[in-house]
Amino acid sequence: MHKNQVKKLLAVSAFAAMFSAFGVQAQTSGQSAQSMTRQSATGNPNLTGKTAADGSVNNTSSQGMEDRSAQTSGASGAAGQTGSGAKVSAADKKAITDMAIANMAEVETGKLALSKSQNAEVKAFAQQMVDDHGKALADLQPLAQSKGVTLPTELDAKHKAMAAKMEKLTGDAFDKEYMKMAGLKDHKDTHAKLKKISKSARDADVKAAAEKTLPVVEQHLKAAQQMSSAKSGTTSGK
Repeated sequence: MHKNQVKKLLAVSAFAAMFSAFGVQAQTSGQSAQSMTRQSATGNPNLTGKTAADGSVNNTSSQGMEDRSAQTSGASGAAGQTGSGAKVSAADKKAITDMAIANMAEVETGKLALSKSQNAEVKAFAQQMVDDHGKALADLQPLAQSKGVTLPTELDAKHKAMAAKMEKLTGDAFDKEYMKMAGLKDHKDTHAKLKKISKSARDADVKAAAEKTLPVVEQHLKAAQQMSSAKSGTTSGK
């Protein structure tokens, strides 16, 4: 009887020990689950998206990326406004085109004079026209591109007719016509246009282009007038 009681006590003790161990394991699991729940509620600092206790998401890294993206987009937009996307008024567009045609006409008639004239002074003047107006035309190209203006690739009807007329002349007759039309008349017309553009242009770059070319045209006009005065029988200012 005593032995049976001892066996029963041992069995009860073993069962109690097993139950205690199971309880500890269950408690540990419960604590782990609670820990994970709290971590989820407070947010994991190693994760990009942080979850607040109320269930909302505070994605700091994503917000930073969005802010940087917005800044980049804004910068690109600003660049577009100051670059090729910057447009000008119809009047300023015409001003750029008029300046281009004036330069093209002086270059073309200057080349014609270099090939046809036998007068050293006329040829020297023509060479200066090719050089100076060729440079002015080259300077206009990036300006026109930045303002969305397509420059003409050929002369207008008036200058085409003038060039065709001079093409038929030779010798002194050619020199007279060249200096009268390209030397005097065209430079007077161009000078008046540039002064108007420099005062009325709305776009600062267009205004600056006209102001830059004005002194060059003034010098050309003065040279043509001096040649006309020195050789009244060769050139005409009318």
